[in-house]
Amino acid sequence: MIVVMEPNATQAAVDATVKRVESLGLKANVIVGTERTVVAAIGNKREHFKESLESGEGVSAVVPIVAPYKMASREVRAEPSQIKVLDFAAGAGEVGFIAGPCSVESEEQILETARAVKAAGGTGLRGGAFKPRTSPYSFQGLKEEGLKMLATAREETGLCVVTEVMGTSDVDLVAKYADVLQVGARNMQNYRLLEAVGKAQKPVLLKRGPSATMDEFLLAAEYILNEGNDQVMLCERGIRTFEGHTRFTLPLASVSYLHRKTHLPVIIDPSHGTGHTYMVPDMAVAAVAAGADGVIMEVHPDPSTAMSDGYQTLTFAEFERTMRRCKAVANTLQELDREEKASS
Repeated sequence: MIVVMEPNATQAAVDATVKRVESLGLKANVIVGTERTVVAAIGNKREHFKESLESGEGVSAVVPIVAPYKMASREVRAEPSQIKVLDFAAGAGEVGFIAGPCSVESEEQILETARAVKAAGGTGLRGGAFKPRTSPYSFQGLKEEGLKMLATAREETGLCVVTEVMGTSDVDLVAKYADVLQVGARNMQNYRLLEAVGKAQKPVLLKRGPSATMDEFLLAAEYILNEGNDQVMLCERGIRTFEGHTRFTLPLASVSYLHRKTHLPVIIDPSHGTGHTYMVPDMAVAAVAAGADGVIMEVHPDPSTAMSDGYQTLTFAEFERTMRRCKAVANTLQELDREEKASS
């Protein structure tokens, strides 16, 4: 349930409400909005606590949360959340662009890529140091050496580092170097890992599993949020269907649906979503036009020699053109939003 505080409720009243919620055996999560504060009371208990809570000082109303995902729901937070790390921002009117190679291969490769991403207007650098591969004989990543290379690229360019963490035992190590912890599609329902990245208290990019429903996707995010980490971005990277002309099917309708159901920022991955370089630019632009809060793309100095996923990776020139198109659409939409707000 949600305890909605009065607009003028004091901090003492909020603290008293939190104490009361916890005394009832529920977990209290405080969400500070632009107009008022709410306290989400989360737990499995079925007792009727509504009357006990709504009599508290500064309480406006106590409302049940209908959605199975509690903290991710718009019922808890009506306005969109924004994730901001260094110069990267996504959500609440800001569109973030993350780009880089599928795998970190060398310091020269990642530095060259970071410079190109920065020059084109990107604000986040992606790159896999730990790589989950279908075959155990494929390149598995440079591990900590790769993380150090990503950190070096951040030091030079100022780009925030986004990289995947594959297991609970790796969380502390990856968090030492990365700014955003990515949970890959294969690990979307690895609940112990979700709890671990939640406890790390760093922004998380959660990718949708290729066979996951939207409720399953949002409930996976709930595991992270339930650990007190509200810095979660949802990444739509395509789902498995009967189609064979793309690696996965990229449903851009996910953007509108998720914006209606959750306050969390929505990021689109057109590289994995299509699996073909020539499709990535158009799908990136379409994602921005659909209202996505960010796009994550694969970029490499020479995709033909990439150690993984070269067939869906952009060259620097292709990425620069894609960014110009994406930013033109984003700027137009932001200007229209400003005009609508000014006239209302």
